[in-house]
Amino acid sequence: MENLDSTINPVVPMLSIVLSVYNEADGIADCHREISSVMSSLNCTYEMIFVNDGSSDGTERILREIAAQDSLVRVINFSRNFGHEAAMLAGIDYSRGEAVICMDADLQHPPAKIPAMLESWRAGAEVVNMVRADRLDANAIQKANSRIFYRLINSISNVRLAENASDYFLISRRVADILKSDFRERTRFLRGIIQIVGFNKTTLEYVASERAAGKSKYSFFKLLRLSFTAISSFSKVPLQLGIIAGIIFGLISIVLIIYSLIMWVHDTPVSGYTTLVVFMSAFASIQMFVIGIIGQYIGYIFDEIKGRPIYIVKEVWG
Repeated sequence: MENLDSTINPVVPMLSIVLSVYNEADGIADCHREISSVMSSLNCTYEMIFVNDGSSDGTERILREIAAQDSLVRVINFSRNFGHEAAMLAGIDYSRGEAVICMDADLQHPPAKIPAMLESWRAGAEVVNMVRADRLDANAIQKANSRIFYRLINSISNVRLAENASDYFLISRRVADILKSDFRERTRFLRGIIQIVGFNKTTLEYVASERAAGKSKYSFFKLLRLSFTAISSFSKVPLQLGIIAGIIFGLISIVLIIYSLIMWVHDTPVSGYTTLVVFMSAFASIQMFVIGIIGQYIGYIFDEIKGRPIYIVKEVWG
């Protein structure tokens, strides 16, 4: 992590709002305006931290203008795109508030829920986990995929994550400091990590509206990669698939041996060339699949050993 800016205002705000931004030029001004409107109605000091994750569509220019006009805004400008998780972590690293809220800048995380999150924090919750009650921009298949993902990860890991959890959450300063010093792995699932740090937790629901502008930056393959990242972060069950497959194919082999012996005793030609080919093909496919999973875990270990920075900050404005 880079050295924090020592020239910032020494007044410690009550709340830090961290927003990960990547190519959101069409909607970032609306996002700033709506959050400012909500915060103006609350009796608390705050800072807004926009983390520009290597945007290439004019977002940087708009954020510079916003920071010049609003003294409560700071902008962390990455040297390149490091990903949504790294951007959220950078915002937490640079935050100074007694509580920190992480949210997306596309307004699918409604700023109107901030007062309720603050109320839960004041009531003693150190982690306020926001879960989607509904998604107005998702079809039935996308909603079903989300349910399947959380049920799968909960069934194979030793921790239980709230279903439909999102990257919209509040953490106390104590939890933020823990994330700044620990949980620094390169492969992380932040919305899951905040649920396993302990302390008093609560859950609030919200309805994810459609994007205010622009398009989602997550393609199917990016979501698939994120899903495997989450599973590998909280479970070693995929590594045990080789043992399970070995047991299954061992039992099948025993059955085939017994069948062949019976046919031999009765002086009956042993048939089943097609069965043998299918059996060997399936066995080879499962072997390659398991080796691929092992390769992914080894790749994650390799990333950790290299010790490269999670993100690089080019400059900080505001």
